[in-house]
Amino acid sequence: MSKDRRGLRTAWLKGSLALAATCLPLAAQAQEISAEDRQAIEAELRELQQARQQFDARIDALEKRLGMPSAEPVQAAAAPAQPAAVVAAAPQQATSPAVTASKDEDYETTYSAPDLAAVADPAPAPTAVAVSGEDPSFGGRYIPGRGFVLVRGDEGELGAGVFAYARYLNQEGLDPTYVDAFGRTKELADIREDLQFQKLSWNFKGWLFDPNFRYYFFFWTSNPQMGEGAQVVLGGYFQYHFSDALTVTAGVMPLPTTRSTNYTFPNWLRNDNRVMADEFFRGSYSTGIDAQGEIARGLRYRVALANNLAQLGVSSQELDNGLNTMSGALWWMPTTGEFGPNAGMGDFEDHQEVATLVGVHFTRSREDAQGQPDLDDFENSQIRLSDGTLLFSPDPFNTGGHIEKATYQMLALNAGVKYKGFHFEGEYYFRWVDDFVTVGPIPVTELYDTGFSLQASAMAIPQVLQPYITYSKIFGEYGDPWELALGANIYPFNRKETRFNIQALKLNGSPVGGSSLPSQVGGDGWVFSGDWIVNF
Repeated sequence: MSKDRRGLRTAWLKGSLALAATCLPLAAQAQEISAEDRQAIEAELRELQQARQQFDARIDALEKRLGMPSAEPVQAAAAPAQPAAVVAAAPQQATSPAVTASKDEDYETTYSAPDLAAVADPAPAPTAVAVSGEDPSFGGRYIPGRGFVLVRGDEGELGAGVFAYARYLNQEGLDPTYVDAFGRTKELADIREDLQFQKLSWNFKGWLFDPNFRYYFFFWTSNPQMGEGAQVVLGGYFQYHFSDALTVTAGVMPLPTTRSTNYTFPNWLRNDNRVMADEFFRGSYSTGIDAQGEIARGLRYRVALANNLAQLGVSSQELDNGLNTMSGALWWMPTTGEFGPNAGMGDFEDHQEVATLVGVHFTRSREDAQGQPDLDDFENSQIRLSDGTLLFSPDPFNTGGHIEKATYQMLALNAGVKYKGFHFEGEYYFRWVDDFVTVGPIPVTELYDTGFSLQASAMAIPQVLQPYITYSKIFGEYGDPWELALGANIYPFNRKETRFNIQALKLNGSPVGGSSLPSQVGGDGWVFSGDWIVNF
């Protein structure tokens, strides 16, 4: 069979070269023939190439079905050099750095992903990648990390992906009331036990005209937040890839304030809920511009300039006049030069060499009360005291005064390791809030809080079962809350795109919460959740 196949391919190649030899002299006279004739010749050459690819793909499929070994590739004779006139007349094809296409997983690790839309990258597929037997204009192919490629051609690519999950949530184990640091007794907002189709994020991404010019658009909605100001969010960004050292993005983006807001989502251990300390200290999504890239092997940076810490649900009329927020991150992966897809948490990929990551994040923002998002606006964060009291609430310190403006500064340091299915990492946070503009009396001139988070996991059954544990604690001026989570991810198809997450969460004076989160502000007790997640 292999011998016959080599004969067929040799005959096919000879025929291809014969036709090319016939066409090339005609093309050499490109200046003497009409544009229509030249386009017809080029179209015939493209059809010939596509037909040959389809022929090879059929032979490959037949050999695999019969269990035959693959034939050695036929070395084609060098084609005659094309006259300069033909080169000048031929349409320019988009080029890009080579991407290995021997297996689908190679696509997944090529780009990183914004947490908001829960798909890959601030860099969706930069080019049409050559795949054996594939027509470059082929649409509908599924590629992990890029979703379904709906349209692909010389002028661009359009792909689509979804992140969604159904959740069972039980908060019945929480105490119904709590007392804040100022002696005020408060009720928990709404202790829940329900089933929700919790979130749907649908995204479209690709490139246009130039593979280095990329786009990403999304819409997002959540059942538990129906009726809230940010019930449905529309957004996206444009991006241009100048080089591996510099990619510039403009639009809606997560600020790189901590690990979880630096394009690691959805590659987390916990599904769509951060550890308590991370949720308390982090910034969120805003509109701005950022630059990112690789300085040296395994050493990457990202810096962003934005309107504020959290803009979703905040109109332009509510923003100060100026770009008031700067956030940056620098991280190094010294041993292997990578840390898994999107440098996320967990070692589903089963590293056979020790992978390591260390990083630093710093953010500074001038915030005001008017520019703060509503409590339950999607993915937003609010500056809080460590007992959960909102800094910009009407009377945060129970003294009759309130804060109009404040400066937020936060430093986060992190380190992690992955090896043979095991993963462990920690992050430490330092936050300063000062330079207050106040109305009425308040008892402080500055706030200083610290905290940490720890996460550990193991692939107990490779590509099937991943138990994990997380712990975090805050050392605050108005309380020292902590949180413990025990959970597991189950992958029924041995793939990351679909999983079941079960989790038991122990809260002790939680300073964070919201309708989209399993935790509640002031929560003390156990919370249980079960999620069925689909992400492609």
